[in-house]
Amino acid sequence: MLAEKYAAQTEKILAKYPDKRSSVMSLLYISQEEYGYITEEGIREIAVIIGEDPTAVKSVAGFYTMYSKQPKGKYWLQVCTDLPCALKGADQFYEDLKEYLEITEDGGTSPDGLFTVEHVMCLAACDKAPMLQCNFHYAENLDMEKMKAKIAEWRAEAAASKTPGKKA
Repeated sequence: MLAEKYAAQTEKILAKYPDKRSSVMSLLYISQEEYGYITEEGIREIAVIIGEDPTAVKSVAGFYTMYSKQPKGKYWLQVCTDLPCALKGADQFYEDLKEYLEITEDGGTSPDGLFTVEHVMCLAACDKAPMLQCNFHYAENLDMEKMKAKIAEWRAEAAASKTPGKKA
């Protein structure tokens, strides 16, 4: 399915690399976007595209933290809690965010299925903490008032697109 649905994107990615195997990370992003996380089906499809064994693709997906191994909410919020960010209040921001979204555990998903929140180490924006990455897009210099407004915006966007959250 990936090869057909994302044919133009896949061809563009493969054209960048003399060895197709080098495109595995870019193709994993496409798979994750399509399925919501890295699935066994996605791994097999990528293996066919690059002419490699699925185990090789799975080893790459398993090594890097940017690939999710389980379903996530529509909005995957990764809060940097590394030391420089923690010194600027990231730990408290992270806890307040989880509480606001009614999430009780790291990597948990909100009851509406829209938001998954986890802490990560170093997103390379220490000077703009507290900050987070949502679906690989940065939001910086945050406080809970800004975050509540952003969450309301995302909820409205999800409702407008009639895309339900994915239950973790």
